[in-house]
Amino acid sequence: MSTSVQPLPFEKPIVELHQQLAELESGDESSSKDVRSEIKELKQQIADTTQEVFSNLSPWQVVQVARHQSRPYTRDYLQLVFDEFVELHGDRHFGDDRAILTGFAKLDSQRVMVVGHQKGRTVKERTECYFGCAHPEGYRKAMAKMRMAEKYGLPIICFIDTPGAYPGVGAEERGQAWVIAENMYEMSRLKTPIICVVIGEGGSGGALGIGVGDKVAMLEFSYYSVISPEGCAGILWKSHEFAENAAEALKFTSKHLPDLGVVDDVIPEPLGGAHRDHQQMAVQIKQYLTKTLRELTSTSTEDLLDNRYAKFRAMGKYLEEAKA
Repeated sequence: MSTSVQPLPFEKPIVELHQQLAELESGDESSSKDVRSEIKELKQQIADTTQEVFSNLSPWQVVQVARHQSRPYTRDYLQLVFDEFVELHGDRHFGDDRAILTGFAKLDSQRVMVVGHQKGRTVKERTECYFGCAHPEGYRKAMAKMRMAEKYGLPIICFIDTPGAYPGVGAEERGQAWVIAENMYEMSRLKTPIICVVIGEGGSGGALGIGVGDKVAMLEFSYYSVISPEGCAGILWKSHEFAENAAEALKFTSKHLPDLGVVDDVIPEPLGGAHRDHQQMAVQIKQYLTKTLRELTSTSTEDLLDNRYAKFRAMGKYLEEAKA
């Protein structure tokens, strides 16, 4: 386990095994046959334990993984998945929101428009990006670039990673709720393929503002929810201390959402989560995007729009059946 990656509380058994491995490898007898055999067995035990731990995560533990400070963000994937990224700034109304990244890129030979939330890695970057919580100008910027993509026949790829839209007074004064609703409406009608991928947190309307697509996927240890666990706990239990209970009740992980029809696909993460291996996670995402774009670009525009409309209209069918 890399010392540069901060372990999560539930990873204690894995950390202990890594400590044992480090002691063996640093010993004077590490080159002996018996010690080499013991090291090999310990490495296998680490892999098995990691697999067991991460295959049985609770919803709250999934949230912790989705929020890990070393998890790859949109800008990381722009470097690892795409070529020739050219960033586009501003919404032509108010300013440039750093919490939303937009720009032209190439996915192998396919030119695309990339739109995504950006949290920032350092304290300075996180402050500038408002921890991935976009203002209205961020969503207006996103929509302006999406319309440009439609004009030039470019597919759109959206990376979702936000705890929610920025909740400040200024954001509300500039039309936060209105612009998110407008984005959802406009994305439903754009005459170009749209793929949305939840790469970390998919919180509330902040996620939906760039979350209407022909295909909606999520990484294995991400979450996609109408509200954050803390927000839900504050409303239902009047205390953030019940965030773990809220996470359990919301059913927002990759184990729940495909069956509910909210997401189409789940992209597997490397052993121990995306934060353990950015490169391998990027390979998985690139393979998914390439395959899905090939399918969508071969579909007629009319069928694309009809299928997109039917996909989102079908959500909520369980509630309708319960009433019936």
